[in-house]
Amino acid sequence: MTNRLSGASSAYLRQHAENPVDWRPWDREALDEAARLDRPIFLSVGYAACHWCHVMAHESFEDPKVASILNQYFIPIKVDREERPDVDALYMAATQLVSGHGGWPMSVFLAPDGRPFMAGTYYPPVERHGQVSFTTLLTAMHDVWSTRRDEVERQADELTRAIEREVSFIDHLAPFTDTLDLAASRQRLRDELVERVDDEGGFGDAPKFPRPSYVEALLEFDDDTTRFAVERTLDAMSRRGIYDHLRGGFARYSVDAEWHVPHFEKMLSDQALLARAYLRAARSMPEHAEWREVALDTINFVLSDLAVESGFASALDADAGGLEGSHVTWTPKEVADALEEDGLHDDLDAVRQRWRIEEPADFEGRSIPRLAEAQPFSTPAALAAALASLRRSRARRIQPGRDEKVILEWNAMFASALFEVRDATHAERALSLLESLQRTHFHDGVWWRTESRRAHASASDVAWMSDACVDAFEATGDESWTHAARALARYLLDHYWDGDVPTSLSPHVGSGIFSRSNLVTDLHAQPKEIFDGATPSSHAVACRALARLALCTGDSETLVVAQRLVELAASLLATHPGAVPDLLEAAGFALTGVEVVIPGDANALSAYVGSRFTRRSVLVTGSGTSSLLEARRAGSAYVCRAGVCQLPVDTVTALEEQLRNVGA
Repeated sequence: MTNRLSGASSAYLRQHAENPVDWRPWDREALDEAARLDRPIFLSVGYAACHWCHVMAHESFEDPKVASILNQYFIPIKVDREERPDVDALYMAATQLVSGHGGWPMSVFLAPDGRPFMAGTYYPPVERHGQVSFTTLLTAMHDVWSTRRDEVERQADELTRAIEREVSFIDHLAPFTDTLDLAASRQRLRDELVERVDDEGGFGDAPKFPRPSYVEALLEFDDDTTRFAVERTLDAMSRRGIYDHLRGGFARYSVDAEWHVPHFEKMLSDQALLARAYLRAARSMPEHAEWREVALDTINFVLSDLAVESGFASALDADAGGLEGSHVTWTPKEVADALEEDGLHDDLDAVRQRWRIEEPADFEGRSIPRLAEAQPFSTPAALAAALASLRRSRARRIQPGRDEKVILEWNAMFASALFEVRDATHAERALSLLESLQRTHFHDGVWWRTESRRAHASASDVAWMSDACVDAFEATGDESWTHAARALARYLLDHYWDGDVPTSLSPHVGSGIFSRSNLVTDLHAQPKEIFDGATPSSHAVACRALARLALCTGDSETLVVAQRLVELAASLLATHPGAVPDLLEAAGFALTGVEVVIPGDANALSAYVGSRFTRRSVLVTGSGTSSLLEARRAGSAYVCRAGVCQLPVDTVTALEEQLRNVGA
């Protein structure tokens, strides 16, 4: 049987494409066929770097008996969650409602019209630890569809109503009638995070996920307790096994509470957001110069290992040659052999001590490199040759698969991280990346999530791209980038806004941002994303992008839209800021954002602004047509908020004082 996904661009869709299941893509044709044949849909959602997705594929989907059941009684559909985050979000809500937890692979049974009636995650090939086998489940779902259709319809209706409420949570929030105090919300978030930080760093129990937005929220405060929380978290993540000390880059998460044993996949989104957080932390706490080294090493990993023709690949797998982490872990003998080959045996003890290649080993008989106490993050010059030797040896191993799809959202995130380095070389790379994304992801008036143009851009794709264009304007003073950001903002409002768009005359209309475009016609619900997670919600990114664009251009109408997004979520910001940390930061731009206007070419004042950690402010330079530059003295700095500017200043000392006075 020729698999219908064999020509798809996504690595996840191509994986196991020759197995006997007749997988179809999520599209109108597959849904119509399910209706025509009156068959339920079996939906499998995963992603290329997902370890358990591969396990279930090998155990079940490659079994001819399982494939026969799926092909005969169901319409099997396979979806890459990174390519279709809208499909993933909708059915993840169903999975969490049915099973009480989520995860991938996601296994969902749907009526032909897309309504789910049963959902779970990984199912073993045989009953194990009280978990039903996948074959038994398939047989039961076929039986209930064939003989108890009324029950299926009732379950689908009830679950669909619950999902629609779940994915439009923001629409059911009670109006917030008090005055929103952002400073109080920031303090509340700080107190919550400081209380949650443990001795190993981080903000929760195992498995531990990096949360860069939490770290950035704490940079607002300068007390000893908060500084300790930031230091403990950033140092632990960059020195333990979750960081790849031989190649660079962060793994997705740590399965233990010590940040030592990672789930080895590497995602572009994590590299971008963590690099940005480490750069901002290093500027905020300059005594920790090592954090900048962490960020640059992470960026260099992306530049060397994820670069593809049109941007950067989305992920590296956790597995290599079917073994989790085999490309990363070491035995003492493997280290000795690698060094011996290059005549570096004398470095063996120092290498084993620095990266703690120990016996007994700590991961399935092997060691995960991590830094010993007092070792610097950057490899000492005396061990540079040894590091190169280990890298060459590791490169000869079977390497993890790479998912080469270029996701607009994640690449725009990475462009933002490149701008955050604040040097000409990285800024040029960021500008080149944005120009490439404009060529490959925008076609005939439509933005696409990946270069394959199989899936429409999500709201996060468009908002991140707009925000990165604002970064480009700040870095260059070239107003062509604000023109690009404004076009993206218009696209966002045309295709994702719910209801009338707010204006200065009607500021309280509209109900926010749908996470999927109105050009998408194959989903029965329109999710809205409000809670921030591993990546910021589309609500938060849209608010930030619109507010920063408005501040850079003096566009009060765009600012009204950003303020409406704050208004819609005000009760969450006031009472549960830990659920919306990225929106809390965006709200600061929308309600109290600061413009630092320095007309003309770059000078010492603009260099100073670029070198420090500024909060909720934008930098406007150059000689464009922005109203903010009109009748302003070239070379002087103007610090403005809400249309009111302080007296122009010409020295770094005076500018520093004004920024301090406005809390930036």
